[in-house]
Amino acid sequence: MYLGACLCKAVQIQINGKISNIIHCHCSLCRKNSGTAFATNGFINTVEFSVITGKEVLTRFSPKPGRHRHFCSLCGSPIYSSNDDNPSKLRIRLGLIDSDITERPMSHNFVTSKANWEDLDADLPRYEEFEPSRPSELKPRQT
Repeated sequence: MYLGACLCKAVQIQINGKISNIIHCHCSLCRKNSGTAFATNGFINTVEFSVITGKEVLTRFSPKPGRHRHFCSLCGSPIYSSNDDNPSKLRIRLGLIDSDITERPMSHNFVTSKANWEDLDADLPRYEEFEPSRPSELKPRQT
């Protein structure tokens, strides 16, 4: 079982099954929707998904006929995508999930449309907090 919530926690979800076909999607639609270099998505069975709280604040946008992106109308967090051609599956954004995820990504997709500044093989330093060189005025206050 997986539990998750949007940024403002108004929408809380539960998944009672496995997440399959996890990918890092670099297509322009996922980049625009997430505001990041790529979106990490996986598929779940619709019958194993429930919105625990916040169903009333969910809204949707349809970028193409039959394709729907469902998100929190309060904070804008993407929650899931649905496709009229396959109503038995939903695509979930893994960043939404608070539980430890046991399944792992299988690939980077649509790499030919990746952001030009994204280097998939970057050997960048890794920090547990902000990078040490970040000026204090650029560090948000922790609440």
